[in-house]
Amino acid sequence: MDDLLELLRAGLPADALITDPDITASYSHDMASFCEAGAPAVVALPRTVEQVQHVMRTATALRVPVVPQGARTGLSGAANATDGCVVLSLVKMDRILEISPADRIAVVEPGVINAALSRAVGEHGLFYPPDPSSWEMCTIGGNIGTASGGLCCVKYGVTAEYVLGLDVVLADGRLLTTGHRTAKGVAGYDLTRLFVGSEGSLGIVVKAVLALKPQPPRQLVLAAEFPGAAAACDAVCRIMESGHTPSLLELMDRTTVQAVNRMAHMGLPETTEALLLAAFDTPDPSADLAAVGELCTAAGATAVVPAEDTAESEMLLQARRMSLTALETVKPATMIDDVCVPRSRLGAMLEGTAEIAEKYGLTIGVCAHAGDGNTHPVVCFDPADADESRRARESFDAIMALGLGLGGTITGEHGVGVLKKEWLARELGDVSVELHRGIKQAFDPLGLLNPGKVF
Repeated sequence: MDDLLELLRAGLPADALITDPDITASYSHDMASFCEAGAPAVVALPRTVEQVQHVMRTATALRVPVVPQGARTGLSGAANATDGCVVLSLVKMDRILEISPADRIAVVEPGVINAALSRAVGEHGLFYPPDPSSWEMCTIGGNIGTASGGLCCVKYGVTAEYVLGLDVVLADGRLLTTGHRTAKGVAGYDLTRLFVGSEGSLGIVVKAVLALKPQPPRQLVLAAEFPGAAAACDAVCRIMESGHTPSLLELMDRTTVQAVNRMAHMGLPETTEALLLAAFDTPDPSADLAAVGELCTAAGATAVVPAEDTAESEMLLQARRMSLTALETVKPATMIDDVCVPRSRLGAMLEGTAEIAEKYGLTIGVCAHAGDGNTHPVVCFDPADADESRRARESFDAIMALGLGLGGTITGEHGVGVLKKEWLARELGDVSVELHRGIKQAFDPLGLLNPGKVF
């Protein structure tokens, strides 16, 4: 410990190191339940690339593990500390280095908050689409690490589609530049995509070149009530089959709607079994919403209510964004699943989740990026109740097994971390896991970067 601190202090300012155990403990975990977390030896908060390189050279020299972190809003334990590690927090590297309207790119440091970037590029008439529900708190570096998505991905895609290039500090302190800042570029292997979603296990992202789009018109939202999940999911399939391209297509079950109303007094319809939100940011969104409303009615919607203006639309979107937070008020703890299935199997996924909730005697609310088939079943439980905790964990595993059985994946946007690494092996298979380990060995031969995560 003394050697570690002495070497770190040689290349970092005094305010870039935290050793007080009461403070370092607050950096030990992200927002996931049921994930082990250790006690870090020190927290480093660098402000420059050179300082990050110094941390990694020191860690390599002393064989000390390093756990990279953003805002710790993750839901898989990917940012959880290990005993004696250096927590490398990138939140102080929060500069937007460049916004180029002509090239439609932004160049940013990893600690930039997603919403701050969105607002900054908006001043130039541009748009950064990936918008996780935690966009007011989460960082771009964290978004890249977990390959995060968001509400508008059904039309605009996920983080991986907007990362053109990266500067990455490798485990031994070398600086690697990947990708490009041009509209096209296919030189060499696509190392940029390799780092996106790697959860800090291959290197430390210190700069990102991000693609931007022109800012679309203000979107209008439609809310449709359904008597059951099957009818709501039938509507989703009808919408997509008909060639519509909504900017958002989100679903909230009755449990989620009631939780949002209790927390925020939104006045959402509590009698509905499933509430579907569809939005369009087209030149004539009212016409698109009318067409989608007819499809919802044909699928069995009991009420279809288009928003009258952008303010009402924003209220509905805010209700969806606070779904996970609202479900956290149902019980002292939650486990948030992240299973993505083909859209055609979305109804089976929701109905199967309801059966799992009944089997284990638990409250499980579901909100979903329905247009992507990406569901977020939220298992609500009391960690002080040993039996309920056991049932919560078993139900969580049952939901993942259900998703895989329906041809889906264990994570659509939250990542693997600690929570799902056993399930990752089941999804990938032996050959893929072997190749993953070979890639990890090539980038991090000493196994110092975020050990115990992913696989």
